[in-house]
Amino acid sequence: MKIKQVLISQPKPAEIEKSPYFDLIKKHNLCVDFYKFFKIEGLSSIDFRKENKVRLADQTAVIFTSKHAVDHFFRLAGELRAEIPETMKYFCSSESTAYYLQRYIQYRKRKIFFSNKEASDLVDIIRKHKSEKYLLPCNEDHNNELSDLLDVQKIAYSKAVMYRTVSDDMTFLDLNKYDLLVFFSPAGIKSLQKNFPDFTQGEKIIGVFGHTTAEAAKEAGLNVIIEAPTVTAPSMAKAIEQYLAANNKSK
Repeated sequence: MKIKQVLISQPKPAEIEKSPYFDLIKKHNLCVDFYKFFKIEGLSSIDFRKENKVRLADQTAVIFTSKHAVDHFFRLAGELRAEIPETMKYFCSSESTAYYLQRYIQYRKRKIFFSNKEASDLVDIIRKHKSEKYLLPCNEDHNNELSDLLDVQKIAYSKAVMYRTVSDDMTFLDLNKYDLLVFFSPAGIKSLQKNFPDFTQGEKIIGVFGHTTAEAAKEAGLNVIIEAPTVTAPSMAKAIEQYLAANNKSK
């Protein structure tokens, strides 16, 4: 099947010329549309109290796994008038999330730790501070990988749901025109099912990024053709490039 029309379920890059997809578009004469299939909604302070039995001010350390977690932690702290102590420690799953904290605190004046590797590496850092009272802000539909590792290491922590992923209205899209659909999270797959309950893959190519996305796609009855990351394709753009190169070569 010749691929010409591609749907990427992510927001359009601010500068498409600097995007890894730009070379693909030029080299293979592709028409690529970008649409995010879902949005993040924060819990209200009332809903937060209903769903969580935890007081933010009682914690001595916070574990952040995303920028969304950072935003909604400080938003709720403000709405609940919870005073965050100067001594609070922050443990982040990536350097970019750690630096994102500068939106809310003075970076050099706080104790901030981060790991750019696997979740187990972050837990190794947390183990060195076992006496802290940890708070783990998370999505309503969250991955348990980190919390399972914390449980194994007997790290005391409180999980707090602060935001949720909600399917956006994508019914304006005509999926029939696309040859390749690309998804980056289980939430994108769920949104596809909600917006297009009668969708049939047919000859369409499905590309996914990440193991959990691949599992969600397969559970939805989709046949995954392009998958990343791999050893030779660390990015989705690279995986698509390899597929197109192999597909064109076979012809």
